[in-house]
Amino acid sequence: MKNTNVTSWSDIKDEVYGKKGNIRRDKLEREFETLKVGLMLRNAREKKQLTQDQLGLIIDKKRSYISRIENDSSNITLKTLFDIVERGLGGKIKIQIDF
Repeated sequence: MKNTNVTSWSDIKDEVYGKKGNIRRDKLEREFETLKVGLMLRNAREKKQLTQDQLGLIIDKKRSYISRIENDSSNITLKTLFDIVERGLGGKIKIQIDF
């Protein structure tokens, strides 16, 4: 027997924020993606056993700036993103564009 009361996350977003292409919905999706980038950077830094201070020293940024990036309180330039990932963490970035 199928439970018809179960709603998917996509259905909830459609109902609350509108369908994809709606300005409010697109803003939500962008904010979620930037939050994910901050979390990925924090996880990678912690995996490398670096503090925010140590990472900041490597890329010549203040600890407070690293914290803002990780907590989605600051816009990040592509140059800074590449500096953090490549110089600071020894990783590589892959960028994908979806339609």
